[in-house]
Amino acid sequence: MEYIRPVCLPRYSDVNNTYEQQEVQVSGWGYTCNVVAMAKVLLVLVSAFLVSATVALPVQEELDWWQKTVIYQIYPRSYRDSDGNGVGDLRGIWQRVKPIKDAGAGAIWLSPIYESPMKDFGYDIINQTVIDPLFGNMEDFMDLMNITHLLGMKLILDFVPDYSSDQHEWFQKSVKRIDPYTDYYIWHDGKVDNETGERSVPNNWVSAFEGSAWSWNEDRQQYYYHVFTVEQPDLNYRNEFLVEDMKNVMRYWLDMGVDGFRVDSVPHLFEDTMFLDEPLSHDPNALEGDYDSLVHIYTQNLPETYDMVYQFRAVVDEYKKKDGVTRVMMTEAYETINQTMLYYGTDERPGAHFTFNFLFIRNLTENSTADDYDYIIHQWMDNMPEGSRFPHLADAINMIAQLLPGTAVTYMGEEIAMEDTFISWEQTVDPPGLNAGPERYQLFSRDPERTPYQWDNTTSAGFSTNATTWLPVNPNYLTLNLAAQVNADESESHYKVYQRLTGLRQTNTIQRGSLETHVISKLIFSFSRQVKFDYSFQSDQASSRRT
Repeated sequence: MEYIRPVCLPRYSDVNNTYEQQEVQVSGWGYTCNVVAMAKVLLVLVSAFLVSATVALPVQEELDWWQKTVIYQIYPRSYRDSDGNGVGDLRGIWQRVKPIKDAGAGAIWLSPIYESPMKDFGYDIINQTVIDPLFGNMEDFMDLMNITHLLGMKLILDFVPDYSSDQHEWFQKSVKRIDPYTDYYIWHDGKVDNETGERSVPNNWVSAFEGSAWSWNEDRQQYYYHVFTVEQPDLNYRNEFLVEDMKNVMRYWLDMGVDGFRVDSVPHLFEDTMFLDEPLSHDPNALEGDYDSLVHIYTQNLPETYDMVYQFRAVVDEYKKKDGVTRVMMTEAYETINQTMLYYGTDERPGAHFTFNFLFIRNLTENSTADDYDYIIHQWMDNMPEGSRFPHLADAINMIAQLLPGTAVTYMGEEIAMEDTFISWEQTVDPPGLNAGPERYQLFSRDPERTPYQWDNTTSAGFSTNATTWLPVNPNYLTLNLAAQVNADESESHYKVYQRLTGLRQTNTIQRGSLETHVISKLIFSFSRQVKFDYSFQSDQASSRRT
């Protein structure tokens, strides 16, 4: 699991706002223009309507389902608790699928639900084909999948190929050198001092969760590699039996009827076999032992990594060959543009259907200018294969996410502008936060964006009947919740803006239109989408909010 926020866009930070009226833009003739004011001015969509005339359009290839839909990511522990134990579960999601449909999403993506000791809250997996009892059982999963499909939606699972739990049967057998599991993980004797006989770690590789990436196993008398927690040993993709076992995990869930996967932590699949030290990054903000203190030339994005992604895609495509229906594969990679684009593969060897654009998270701040937005959007779009945080900015960010070319992914709560919750050191449970210590935990912890969904103003925001939840509910739930926004006037509801935007995604202009960007001033960035011969007219009015 990446130590940076694992979603396409973060939840929003707390800022107080006042209102000022401002007319934004008018567009027409198959032309949709969206003006987004950045930094301290937010344009909030108030009304949008689309009128189309029937004309003879050129014959166009039908877009696949994943190219037209909005994917809604759920962190299962935090969406809805059905049994009152303070932790979300599959039955709770089943009870609240309809609101996702009503918001305009067409697919649900679940973060890990597999059997786990929960050292990394589900990413440390004991068995990839068993539901963890905390979330329910296979019957609960099938009920959720069936209701999702009944509503005309898709269900996508997290596929976690890079590591397992140290309690996994494979690791236990690997420790005992029981074939074929002996080399299912990355083992090394380490270095031995010829004079003292003392043993030390093989090299300077560090964990994304702080400290050495090597831990000693007393039973096997070797070190094992773990890019994340000590309890998450990395799998060895140079072992053909391991590769086939992981492909069979994909087949198991595809046979069950899931509609695709988000592939987690892809860049870490392979490590250099020479186990050389990685060079220092000289990052002034990184301390010794921090992940950013090194340049990861031997543990990330090795050439073999891309080939493995292509192999995973081939498994997914086996099912399309049977019934003509695409099972989607999307990848996570916080990498450079050039590295990320390699995950798409080629026509001959396709890779991910799409990979996430994390440039907005990594490179934009509250003080970014319109030029910054323009640069990042073009940096991404100009490299695409052919054919193919902040509450006062909530509507603007959703506008960008929903109306730019590409597949839109929404993390639960973004549709109502949920904010990151302050989590004290004493309340912190996330491993990278805990490893960083009380002085630096807020730099690394993912807890703030994982807090329970805010349904209404009842106990625990309607997430649970239990007043105590696994992470605290944001105190602002009394006013910031889905029920309040459903009942609010359109000009005061982020949710209703979001519904408008997801509705616009179904228009031909947004699905197929060309993209032009315009920097009006340092505070105003705009972009337009156009389809030739598609006669449509759209008018958007907006109000601005100033901090």
